[in-house]
Amino acid sequence: MTNTAWIFPGQGSQSIGMGVDLQETEIGQQRYQQAESILGWSVVERCEGDLATLSRTLYTQPCLYVISVILADLLRAQGQQPVAVAGHSLGEYAALYTAGVLDFESGLKLVKRRAELMEDASGGKMVALIGFDRAALETQISAIPDVVLANDNHADQVVISGAPAAVDAVLAQVKVKRALPLNVSGAFHSPLMMQAAQDFGAVLKAVIFQPAQIPVLANVEPTPTTDAETLQVQLSKQMVGPVRWREICLKLQEMGVEQVVEVGPGKVLTGLVKRTCPSMGLVNRGSLADLSH
Repeated sequence: MTNTAWIFPGQGSQSIGMGVDLQETEIGQQRYQQAESILGWSVVERCEGDLATLSRTLYTQPCLYVISVILADLLRAQGQQPVAVAGHSLGEYAALYTAGVLDFESGLKLVKRRAELMEDASGGKMVALIGFDRAALETQISAIPDVVLANDNHADQVVISGAPAAVDAVLAQVKVKRALPLNVSGAFHSPLMMQAAQDFGAVLKAVIFQPAQIPVLANVEPTPTTDAETLQVQLSKQMVGPVRWREICLKLQEMGVEQVVEVGPGKVLTGLVKRTCPSMGLVNRGSLADLSH
């Protein structure tokens, strides 16, 4: 049997129509009803609406979480089970659900509050960089206050985050093949999110985390663990800490994982895995049709 890890996408993987077909399953119907009672709005209606509304943090994050969880439930109903899980930023919540650390409702309530706080964040800037000298970039980031390496996606693609002037100062000093500003409200995964993280921490402390049934690789510390307290502490640091996705990919490979299944909309993560671990098998499960083959 192939050693398979499941990975869960984050914000940026949303698209109109995602998850709508999952209504055809009993699990999908049940989860969507539960979600509406918690959120006060319909995930399916948001996913059938316009992209501008769906792409608001307030809606994107709960929608991606619910859809990813349904797909994970359907995969397990087929008898499939991963040897480890990880998620990119928001995707970590679906990973924790899949590992049995959080139940569906607790996870969604956390995601709802996280989305509200991140939607309200302002005054920051995030820019994706493609093609650069990593040593030169790291030197500039360490020399300029209020900017950090927020997402280390693969060797040739990262996201920097921080105060707009600080981000611009880094860009002025480092030669980059492409610099793509992200359409986000705040400087996510940076110290500028500290107030939001503190507000979120109070909500997080009230949630009971269970020991993971399979190892989880967290964004801020990509070392596999099943310890409930460790996973809760790692999640509390996630809003201000970096997404160390390149290291997660390398660690999965080191663990003997031969294949990753991206459970959720889009193909962003399998694309990143391919660049870091070219020999890894890649599978996408983002729709009902994907589950039938």
